[in-house]
Amino acid sequence: MNPLIMIPARMAATRLPDKPLADIGGKPMIVRAYEQAALSGLPVAVAAGDQEIVDAIEAIGGVAVLTDPDLPSGSDRIRAALEAIDPDGVHDAVINLQGDMPFADPGLATACAALLHGQPQCDIATLVAREADVSDRSNPDVVKAVVALTEGERHGQALYFTRSTLYGDAPIWRHIGLYGYRREALLKFCAAPPSPLEKREKLEQLRALEMGLQIWAAVIDEAPLSVDNPGDLEAARALA
Repeated sequence: MNPLIMIPARMAATRLPDKPLADIGGKPMIVRAYEQAALSGLPVAVAAGDQEIVDAIEAIGGVAVLTDPDLPSGSDRIRAALEAIDPDGVHDAVINLQGDMPFADPGLATACAALLHGQPQCDIATLVAREADVSDRSNPDVVKAVVALTEGERHGQALYFTRSTLYGDAPIWRHIGLYGYRREALLKFCAAPPSPLEKREKLEQLRALEMGLQIWAAVIDEAPLSVDNPGDLEAARALA
């Protein structure tokens, strides 16, 4: 396969406005995310909703595409940027990394790419990690993945995603919001309207499942730091 990493980013954010340009150890957060992604060895581009983000990436010699700021989701932003920079379909897979994960291991992108390559029935690849604490089970902000996995396996088919409490003796799998799409799956997904379960759970990956697309998940050892609020930003600055 010939994957491309795409990082969607926009300035508007309810809990942390102008988040992509937040300074972390002397660098904008989106620049840190871009540089981490580039360490994977795969080509990288930013799908930007604002000119300021394009300017920050181009200042380090990176690739960024300005997209319509009113696009409804990161997936739609990636699709628009992909069509702009690769209209001939050279890249048959797209890895969606998050711009608010400034220290994400570059191996996360290659794990998604490997899952797409190794599982022909996989339309969308994603990642999961074991619960950090038992309180994760009842926390609606922690998205849980129901994955067909037996003990010791490192990947399996994702059957559902939920914010609801999960029961049972086995640990839960926390969903890590990174995706690898086969290109045709991304185009189908973005062309479809939001689904009933997607709207109920506020999880867009449920649209893919309702469409009949297969999502497979690879297990990673630790969830990367995600900057979603001012407290997370301070933690990222301390880490830097």
